[in-house]
Amino acid sequence: MSDNIKHECGIAMLRLRKPMEYYIKKYGTWNYGLQKMYLMMEKQHNRGQDGAGIAGIKLSMPPGNRYIFRQRSNQANPIKEIFSLIYEDIDNLRKNPSNDFSDADFVKDKVPFACDVYLGHLRYGTYGNYNIDYVHPVSRENNWRSRNLVMAGNFNLTNVGEVFSSLVRLGQNPVDFSDTVTILENVGHRLDEENERLYWQFKEKGYSKQEISPMIEANLDLRLVLQKASRNWDGGYAMAGMVGHGDAFVMRDPSGIRPAFYYIDDEVVVVASERPVIQTVFNVRTDFVKELPPASAIIIKASTGEASVEKLHEEKPIKKCSFERIYFSRGTDKTIYRERKKLGELLTLPVLKAVDHDIDNTVFSYIPNTAESAFYGLIKGVEGYLNQEKIEIIAEKGSSLTRTELEKIINQRPRVEKIAVKDVKLRTFITEDKGRDDLVGHVYDITYGVIRRGIDNLVVIDDSIVRGTTLKKSIIRILDRLDPKKIVIVSSSPQIRYPDCYGIDMAKLSDFIAFRAAIELLNDTGRKKMTETVYAEAIAELRKPVDEMTNVVKKIYKPFTPEEISAKISSMLKTDEIKAGVEIVFQSIEGLHEACPDNLGDWYFTGDYPTPGGNKVVNQSYINFVEGRNVRAY
Repeated sequence: MSDNIKHECGIAMLRLRKPMEYYIKKYGTWNYGLQKMYLMMEKQHNRGQDGAGIAGIKLSMPPGNRYIFRQRSNQANPIKEIFSLIYEDIDNLRKNPSNDFSDADFVKDKVPFACDVYLGHLRYGTYGNYNIDYVHPVSRENNWRSRNLVMAGNFNLTNVGEVFSSLVRLGQNPVDFSDTVTILENVGHRLDEENERLYWQFKEKGYSKQEISPMIEANLDLRLVLQKASRNWDGGYAMAGMVGHGDAFVMRDPSGIRPAFYYIDDEVVVVASERPVIQTVFNVRTDFVKELPPASAIIIKASTGEASVEKLHEEKPIKKCSFERIYFSRGTDKTIYRERKKLGELLTLPVLKAVDHDIDNTVFSYIPNTAESAFYGLIKGVEGYLNQEKIEIIAEKGSSLTRTELEKIINQRPRVEKIAVKDVKLRTFITEDKGRDDLVGHVYDITYGVIRRGIDNLVVIDDSIVRGTTLKKSIIRILDRLDPKKIVIVSSSPQIRYPDCYGIDMAKLSDFIAFRAAIELLNDTGRKKMTETVYAEAIAELRKPVDEMTNVVKKIYKPFTPEEISAKISSMLKTDEIKAGVEIVFQSIEGLHEACPDNLGDWYFTGDYPTPGGNKVVNQSYINFVEGRNVRAY
């Protein structure tokens, strides 16, 4: 993605199912779990670079001993920092010559983070809150182990205000309005309720207070806690948590918007945001890593280490995020890799049309790095087209072809070159000084000498085009230095037309070049009044109950075909200084669904939101645009 879009967070949970002695004996180290957590977090570093955190719980620690540990960072290299701090504490313990780290009991009792349950988090700060207090995991402390709660999540709720108000009506006084604190207190309240229910149940049976605490821990019904807490949530989430005595959970939203996968064997229970992370770290086959079903939670009991998948709510129509497949998730997942290739292959005919089928005078390339898989698919499609052309020519002319003509036909293939090379260090510098357009024009280096000036077309594929800012200020300007006849920028995703409200930093309609193109087309075609009509309708929608709201912003796009909007985007991105022709080619909605048939969450492109809160957000976002307010709609 050439535009700098901050997006989803990542979670990792690990429960060790064996005693510490087992891992020391088998793997020769007490920190087997800590090492695995480090790897899982690094392998998901793509999901969050604004902060990272890890928490751990030791099971069955006697009173007077610390049993919950947490380390967080919002520095430039947060994963490196938190693990450096953890091991720095451990190294300080080693300096004491009386400490013998081969003794499992000593390790368990004295060494920080020698835990049985771990929860890790990678964060993208979508609200601009980069304070360490907003870095997950977050905690709710109590002297009763079964009332302690540690949570982390990949989520955003559209109705966090309503959840906050419900806490206030209970008599609570939350210290922060943020979604993180609100959800923590929401779940914490239901956890308190469950503790109270069990306390009085055992109290009535004559048990002493000291006897009751371990009985509560053993009988805590986390399914009920999570079911009650989440029954009114509107949004996308994969929420993970640990209770102080060691019960743990990961829950997923009813539409399956946010991803979660798990793996269980005799030694571990593992949950992560991405499947290949688990495969790589634990060296297991794809078939053994399961997807956590929507509307469900995997619950791990402290007492036994047993894990069960429990249904919390009725499933809604499944709308797994399609952007996961296009961009966010790692392309090493076997199905994601195939889907991205298919996205590229399905663009073959529109791309060939853009270059008038002049393959001999066209160079194909891609914008690094996530578009590479789609590029392979596009080249596969072009090669397939060429092979069909060769078959038809040979079948028609047959023996009349000379050897030279036949060799020319057989040897024809798409011209593939690496044109753009991203300068990562320069990008980091530029991000800190966004006003330096001249520097922005050097984000990518280019390969000279492979484009025949004034003769060749240049086709470059990207995974998506959101704002178009980097294309206009950087990429197209850079590519134009090669003097191609025409530059064709290809997006493996459809036009991004609507804001996201489920955890990705795409909140404002004015950010999207497709929306700005539609507004300009309305003005160009004498339909400017429609913007005012839709504004009035959006205000009227917000007066309705949220379940009755519809997305009226769709009307902005309705008068125009996708091709007309693409053409307008092309003209908007071509400045006077660009000598080459410029054309933007987008994936179709039909192509997206064909390539990614199991991830039909396409609200970014169609405006079909999977929850009622989505319609509320898009209407509010349009109102903000018309009123000139540069703020989020949620």
